Amino acid sequence: MGDIFGSVLPLICFVGLFVLSILWSAVKIVNEWERGVILRLGRLVGAKGPGLFFIIPIVDKMIKVDLRVVTLDIPAQEAITKDNVTVKVNAVAYFRVVNPADAVIRVEDYRRATWQISQTSLRSVLGQVELDELLAQREKINSELQQIIDEQTEPWGIKVSIVEIKDVELPETMKRAMAKQAEAERERRAKIIHAQGEMQASTELVKAAEVIGREPATIQLRYLQTLTEIAVEKNSTIIFPIPLEFLKAFELISDHLRPERKSE
Repeated sequence: MGDIFGSVLPLICFVGLFVLSILWSAVKIVNEWERGVILRLGRLVGAKGPGLFFIIPIVDKMIKVDLRVVTLDIPAQEAITKDNVTVKVNAVAYFRVVNPADAVIRVEDYRRATWQISQTSLRSVLGQVELDELLAQREKINSELQQIIDEQTEPWGIKVSIVEIKDVELPETMKRAMAKQAEAERERRAKIIHAQGEMQASTELVKAAEVIGREPATIQLRYLQTLTEIAVEKNSTIIFPIPLEFLKAFELISDHLRPERKSE
């Protein structure tokens, strides 16, 4: 009897361990940011979690799906813009799984599928905009990209929340052309500002001339002010023109004195 029990004991231990392993495989724990998609004999049962739950060993299969936001780097894509400029643009996309069951059964690898569709959408959008629009209206292009990618990934249970263009790499010839264009634009603005200043100054000079024409004494005050300004500079020699009014005054005095001399 002892020999029989001794020979059966290993088998009992093996069966016991097998049963324990089966029972242990029935226990599943899913984290707060995860969901477990259950397939029973190949058919979808649904998503469970978070926390502790049980499945039927051998019959059920569980696939964990992460629900956290995923940062997806879109590598640099070379594309030709609407105005025939070759550019390289890279971007970043943020997405998350909102329907774990669809992410498992409707697409083989939702991460890779989202990555591929993001690349093709980026090239497609770049081909529909001009270079100036790409550089100046980046927020509009980001919004358009997000909408396009989100519509295409929605059947997979994926929600694309943000798409941002990071860098725009231009050819060297285009960089030099843009630099020349910017320099020419600055020169144009400088000339316009200078011309506007000359116009305003000429208008004020006309007004000043009208005032001086009505009040001749004002020009004497201007001469005195000019003398004061020159004296501050401490110049060794000052050449100052004599106003015509002074000459007219001397002429009147001389004319007044001539009859007196003749009478004498």
